[in-house]
Amino acid sequence: MSAPPPLLELRGITVDASGRTILELEQLTIAPGETLAILGANGAGKSTLLRVAGGLRRHDRGAVLLHGRAATLGELREVGAAVLQRPLLRRGSVRANVETGLRFKRVPRAERRQLATYWLKRLGLDRLADEPAASVSGGEAQRVSLARALALAPELLLLDEPFSALDVPTRAELLADLRDTLAESSTAALLVTHDRHEAAAVADRIAILHAGTLRQLGPTPTVLDHPADADCARLLGFENIISPELASRLLGRDAHHPVAVRAADCRLYPHGSEGTIERILPFGTFVRAIVSIDGARMLIDTPAPASSWLDAVEPGAAVDIEVEEGVTRDLAKVALCPRCSRP
Repeated sequence: MSAPPPLLELRGITVDASGRTILELEQLTIAPGETLAILGANGAGKSTLLRVAGGLRRHDRGAVLLHGRAATLGELREVGAAVLQRPLLRRGSVRANVETGLRFKRVPRAERRQLATYWLKRLGLDRLADEPAASVSGGEAQRVSLARALALAPELLLLDEPFSALDVPTRAELLADLRDTLAESSTAALLVTHDRHEAAAVADRIAILHAGTLRQLGPTPTVLDHPADADCARLLGFENIISPELASRLLGRDAHHPVAVRAADCRLYPHGSEGTIERILPFGTFVRAIVSIDGARMLIDTPAPASSWLDAVEPGAAVDIEVEEGVTRDLAKVALCPRCSRP
């Protein structure tokens, strides 16, 4: 028996704007019930991809398939519901906002009220049901937006950086609620984000988009820990991309390819000869040192409070650097996705 088709497939998609191609995808699929995170920097094409997937923007070439069949923009809009970076709330109560999409679909009033009540309670908004939507906080407004989308029982939930404007505690709590809600439902989700921590919190798979092209795709743990190339590594928090020559010195072994390592996984020692301090940057919970070594720059993070010598160090001071072998990633020796065969 052949496997069922994916819920959504983007096949040979290109999108052009201002005389250039801003998105080019050979293939990307989302299975029913799956959460796929699209991770990329600003301008990578993430929001364009999401709009194409949701029928909110036309593509120039290629096909968008729904359950294995070519889909119209209207069909894509019918199965999807979007939650945007800035929640758009209508006038009226919180409850009325949650019922908005259901009213547009002409769901009977009693059923609207039942569905809205369920999602208000599910997302911790029941105490605010009769409050004016304009009076709620940013985190509460995003919960209202999410409840409004989920009340429609969409096959695909489209999330366009919905947590980026929230403070850290609010974002963490809402991410946990979203993860639990998706785990209990059959709704698939497409999350666009530039934050690897958000992707790690909710996604089954991660796709990394860079300059409009797919660089890496795979299960979340694999992608997070094994970047396909230098651009992917930087997005995944590997601040240092070390040349083979420098890596050979620091690691004490022959390195034949660039090596990625996080700033927090490097150690700094005084009175050395390997590098020179360029600058010290305090960040509250850690201190970042910018070190020049063999004409390259390395970032090294030390948890606060830092050692007394680091607090007093001046630019130009000579230091030694230690990099643990087990935390480095050789960029040419990881499993790559199709079309990602180059470092």
